[in-house]
Amino acid sequence: MTDPETLAVTIVDGYVDEPAHFGVPPYVSTYPRYTAGALVDAGVPPERITYHTIDGLREIPDRWRDVDEADLLIYLGGMTVPGKYVGGTPAEPDEVRKLAWTAGGTSLMGGPVKFGVGDTNEGATETERQDLDFDFVAKGDVEAAVYDLLESGLEGFNNRMRDVPEATRWARKGAFIVEQHPNHPDYLICELETSRGCAYRCSFCTEPLYGNPSFRPPESVIDEVDALSDYGVKHFRLGRQADILAYGGDGEAPNPDALRELYGGIREVAPDLETLHLDNMNPITIANWPEASREGIRIIAEHNTPGDTAAFGLESADPVVQEANNLNVTAEECLEAVRIVNEEGGWRPGEQPGSGPSLPADFDVEPPRLPKLLPGINLLHGLLEEREETYEHNLEFLRRVYDEGLLLRRVNIRQVMAFDGTEMSDTGASIAREHKKLFKHYKREVRETVDNPMLDRVAPTGTVLSDVHLEYHQDGHTFGRQLGTYPLLVGVPGERPLGSTIDVAVVDHGYRSVTGVPYPLDLNAASMDELTAIPGVGDRTAGDIIVDRPHESMPDLESAVDVSVFATLSQPSAMD
Repeated sequence: MTDPETLAVTIVDGYVDEPAHFGVPPYVSTYPRYTAGALVDAGVPPERITYHTIDGLREIPDRWRDVDEADLLIYLGGMTVPGKYVGGTPAEPDEVRKLAWTAGGTSLMGGPVKFGVGDTNEGATETERQDLDFDFVAKGDVEAAVYDLLESGLEGFNNRMRDVPEATRWARKGAFIVEQHPNHPDYLICELETSRGCAYRCSFCTEPLYGNPSFRPPESVIDEVDALSDYGVKHFRLGRQADILAYGGDGEAPNPDALRELYGGIREVAPDLETLHLDNMNPITIANWPEASREGIRIIAEHNTPGDTAAFGLESADPVVQEANNLNVTAEECLEAVRIVNEEGGWRPGEQPGSGPSLPADFDVEPPRLPKLLPGINLLHGLLEEREETYEHNLEFLRRVYDEGLLLRRVNIRQVMAFDGTEMSDTGASIAREHKKLFKHYKREVRETVDNPMLDRVAPTGTVLSDVHLEYHQDGHTFGRQLGTYPLLVGVPGERPLGSTIDVAVVDHGYRSVTGVPYPLDLNAASMDELTAIPGVGDRTAGDIIVDRPHESMPDLESAVDVSVFATLSQPSAMD
């Protein structure tokens, strides 16, 4: 019998992206944390557990020694929705095979990779289930497989799902692993699970493969936040659920009391948290139970941090596609849900709760911040019965949202990935490939005619984004993001130290990103590039500002915006 106390275990995080679970940096998913907790619960000392991200292995090849020398290698990964990522690059199949080939001990693979693997991590692809040369593949919960594998002396396990007591225990016992994440502690956001499974059966989605909704009670989630806080985590997202409004109920109807207990308890054990966001919210819940949903949204907006986004899975505004794919919400129902979230959550800090949507013409607070909670729209292409008219239905829906003066935090446009066990598995990606050219043209039109003006409405010039983490340099700019759900990409003129954090005032808008300047912008110290980034300030005006320094009072600038809203002047004595 293998003694767990003597085992050396290496966990490799290849990152996950599921319909209701995200783990690409700066996010860390539940998988490595719960897996580490299961190892400890089975008798492995924490100091015998090593955790690496796939990017960490790429950057420092010597870390592959931990893969080779481990008695047990655990790979965690799998992408069941396609995306583009800034903070990390998910593991490709060939890299996963290399892990199995390198492993000198027993190797186990788990996570959403169990649903299937494509040639690449992108949309318009088919997948198939593969073991990628690992000794074991967890077809149930990987953390349960790990625990049972150790109990059997590394001989095997049953493919089972963990229960709530195990999740509660393993979440606390495995919280320590976040200290080994390269983003810890300042630029790391922990994905939190409130439930798994879904009451609905959309044709493409892997979430129903987890079964009907099952909920962790508030005390279980709150205890996990408490443990993570003890290890320095200040950023959290309730992202592991199909519908946050249905939390603690029957899987469909809202339960405001459960949300109040959950959010209030998180704030109590982590009073100094800096981010509390969510992900999925089902618009059909709002359409069917509007008043209870309003109450739940008010509770969320009271406890969350600004810039939060409720992702709406509309998927298609085309009624033909909706019927063929068992989509549960119509365009009209989704539009009403957008209105309600705008009204109850679309206010900005300093404004009256429930006074949304907060539009630039009506601002009561200067400088403005991002609204507390806005809807985001998910659109998926390549579904059954998709036709050319589908694209116009979607565009018309988005135009209606904009023309009504409503706010959307973002529009996520993807192409389907087909997985075994879903209705799309027979059709695969053939429709997506057939419509590839149409899809590209339509996506560009959405970005130009909807995303750009909507972003100007959500984050108008002068909006302050606090704690922007600077990530990379490109074309003379430094780019970074806030921590949170679907954070804006922010470009700042000049090359600033990477890894640092600054507050930024928005000065210009792209399709899904903004340009900003440091906030407050010191006119007595600002660079030429920063000054000319201000709308209406050209080279000549910026040159005059620099030549006439130091300024003792705000200069009279011919600018398209009121610079005094986000600019300041250092005192001449402070500049010496």
